[in-house]
Amino acid sequence: MTATNEPAAKQRIGLYPGTFDPVTNGHLDIIGRATRLVDRLIVGVAINVGKAPLFDLDERVELVRSELAALSARTGTPIEVRSFDTLLIDFAREVQASVIVRGLRAVSDFDYEFAMAGMNYRLNAEIETVFLMASERHQFIQSRFVKEIALLGGDISSFVPPLTLERTRARMRG
Repeated sequence: MTATNEPAAKQRIGLYPGTFDPVTNGHLDIIGRATRLVDRLIVGVAINVGKAPLFDLDERVELVRSELAALSARTGTPIEVRSFDTLLIDFAREVQASVIVRGLRAVSDFDYEFAMAGMNYRLNAEIETVFLMASERHQFIQSRFVKEIALLGGDISSFVPPLTLERTRARMRG
């Protein structure tokens, strides 16, 4: 082999942040589709105590890791799950992400996400935000609704992956 003077291709690192309380099939759909856009994906699990989480941070990180293991193997894209408690743009810089991936379900999501993307761009213009529309079958799923349905004894099996379903049911009984 001969050495070339060409610089190594820069790896595209994406960051998909969220609270993931609990992780839903909608989250997994966006993550799976994001793996086609980047060379490596970091799923950032935010502390976000203001949302009164059902699962503590370590539990959420462990659940997301467990639910993503098969997806990472299937897509061939490395997926890393990490917690963070800083500004999103600072975390993106820390993990060397060039792209922040955000999922959109409806117009109401767009208004919030558009404003957030603008603020993040002002804080660091080197990091782009990419929006992925939720798949039709996942457009209505929100973790907040999943928790409420579970709390009231409803069936959430079509909204969350198997381990998350098991842990959520156990938490509600607990």
